Amino acid sequence: MLRRGERAVVAGVIVALVLVTLAGMLVAPTKGTDDPRLSTYLAGPNGAQGLAQVLGRLHVAVEQRRRPYFDLASDSARPARQLLLMFLDITQPTSQERVAIRDYVDRGGRIFVAGATGIEPCFGYASRRLRRGVARDSATVRFAATRRLPETRRLLSRLPAESLAATTKRGVENGGCPARLPTRVDTLLVTVADRPVALRLRFPSGGEAILLADGRFLTNRALKETDAGLATLPWFLDGRTRQVTVDEYHLGFGAGGSLPSASWAWLVSHPLGWAMLQLMGVALVALAVQAVRFGPARHVIERRRRSPLEHLEALAAGLEGAAGFEPAIRLIVGGLRRRLSRTGAVSPVGEQQWLDGLELALPTARGRAAARRLKDLGNSPGGAARVLAAAQSVEDVWEELRPRTTRDRS
Repeated sequence: MLRRGERAVVAGVIVALVLVTLAGMLVAPTKGTDDPRLSTYLAGPNGAQGLAQVLGRLHVAVEQRRRPYFDLASDSARPARQLLLMFLDITQPTSQERVAIRDYVDRGGRIFVAGATGIEPCFGYASRRLRRGVARDSATVRFAATRRLPETRRLLSRLPAESLAATTKRGVENGGCPARLPTRVDTLLVTVADRPVALRLRFPSGGEAILLADGRFLTNRALKETDAGLATLPWFLDGRTRQVTVDEYHLGFGAGGSLPSASWAWLVSHPLGWAMLQLMGVALVALAVQAVRFGPARHVIERRRRSPLEHLEALAAGLEGAAGFEPAIRLIVGGLRRRLSRTGAVSPVGEQQWLDGLELALPTARGRAAARRLKDLGNSPGGAARVLAAAQSVEDVWEELRPRTTRDRS
């Protein structure tokens, strides 16, 4: 039966587990699933991790860039044709970065822009909502009769000449990005009303810019539930693309930070990390409960080791009770052999042969007589008296083997 204190401990642990479970259900974060950023690091419905995985399966290397794009302006080399820079619905970069991206395309580079990023005006286009102020308004996209695509909320429109002139007049220092107009425009995706949703812009240097008005076509949910992958993936797999570099810096995934802060952010934002925090809390509560002692310490039987003399007496009593006279004599002779050995170990020579050699090696008649008695006691009848005689004979042999000066002094 449990005592009153033990019942209180069990009840307290149960209550703590219930409270921790309720707290986890109420405050568990949903940031990982509701994050609206179109990032290849996110596996939620709005992320783009599925796109990166599909490109990797198609043997296209995917790299996440976590630094700004100022270095594009200082790079004078011709961009690699197999490289595609991807900007997925990012926060608008600075005007210097946009100009560097524009010049990168003007030198022959290739980019892919999804959503309203602020880069489209550098090429004379803009991504706008269907109707301003109507957040949920959308239009059906026309691709093929048997394809099912998500409806778009944004369309691409060409900037008028007045806007282009004003941007050029404003200059880079005031946040402008003078446009570079393409020489050829290919329509990739349109609505049922023939309004452009995706365009491919080509430039005289061989540069290319693919503009997609609505980034929702690349989300994990769209790739899983619709045929958006069949419409968008051919844009990447035109035979030239071998590597895709995704801009994660302007989505908030910069290179700064430390491992402890990143670990803590993962623990408080990811459902699995939140579950680990709850288990740690339960473990701490259980440890605190076990650390408290209820009542005085119990008295137990004190156990101590036997002294060598007590051990010897117990061994003798056991041998005497079992009538183990022969083992007792062998143990006595074995102890003498170990004492006379140089290494402290019993030699492999038989006992009788060793006793014969000992008898011949003793210098005195008294010692040889003691060794002879010890040899005869192994085959003679008798009980405890024979064991006592063997012990006395061993003592006589030992005394005869000791140096004369030591015996006289004792």
